[in-house]
Amino acid sequence: MSMPLSAELLDGIVLAVLQQSDAYGYALTQQIQAVISISPSTLYPVLRRLKAQGALTTYDQPYEGRNRRYYRITPAGSKLLQETETNWQTFKQQIEHFLTDAGNQAKKEDQS
Repeated sequence: MSMPLSAELLDGIVLAVLQQSDAYGYALTQQIQAVISISPSTLYPVLRRLKAQGALTTYDQPYEGRNRRYYRITPAGSKLLQETETNWQTFKQQIEHFLTDAGNQAKKEDQS
């Protein structure tokens, strides 16, 4: 089963990858796709939005006669990543509460 990702989670995923090291768009897509299903057409608007928010900066590097645009997380992006991680932990605990309670209730009913 696949669950849709919110914009905030997509932002957090991109920022978490870039927290490790700078990356160009295609490499970033490949890193994320190794774990979750995401298309480049989804990723590039996220990169543009994060750059517009000041969470990312870009720079170009020559590669085989052309330039690659690299993305780098900014201090504002690091702060946004921390906020996203905190929000995710809270959300995860809330969902686990319901799923765990539902699972425990089902076990009790099965034992009756």
